[in-house]
Amino acid sequence: MSTHGTHKLGPASGALRLRTGRTGAVARAGHDLLIEVGDWEATLELAGEATTLTLRADSTSLKVLEGTGGMMELGDDDKANIVQTIDEEVLSRRDIEFHSTAVSADGDRYHLGGELTLAGQTHPISFELEAPAGGRLLASAVIKQTDWGIKPYTTLFGALKVADEVTVSFDGEPLGAGSEPEP
Repeated sequence: MSTHGTHKLGPASGALRLRTGRTGAVARAGHDLLIEVGDWEATLELAGEATTLTLRADSTSLKVLEGTGGMMELGDDDKANIVQTIDEEVLSRRDIEFHSTAVSADGDRYHLGGELTLAGQTHPISFELEAPAGGRLLASAVIKQTDWGIKPYTTLFGALKVADEVTVSFDGEPLGAGSEPEP
């Protein structure tokens, strides 16, 4: 099956996730978080060098899936407080958008460049996308929060901080399996 064509993507076709790390003098007390975006949609037009991608994500739809490390296990209240802090202090309940502006293709691998709007600021970003025929759709990008004017969250008088770099990844079903191809 060819992957060329227009594909509508969302939570039914794959997982859009964020992974945070921790730094600071008492980093061992904190958690590395895995956060899933619950409400998002993307349109991927696979057409070799003319490939395009647009994505919109609701920043208020985040859910903490797990917190690894740390001195104590994260409970449901802790996870809810983390999401509330992200909503109110980090992303300010603003949608996240990406629009590709340039692409290079090498078989089923694409290097996409474009504009990411995050926390009200738009800046360029690039990342790799793998879209093999019959294989899983995979993408990953590292976002440095301070590049978008976001001050990484700190607590304990700055002794525990969320790392500036956050990894955003997409792991999706083979195109055609969970995506909605358009004619």
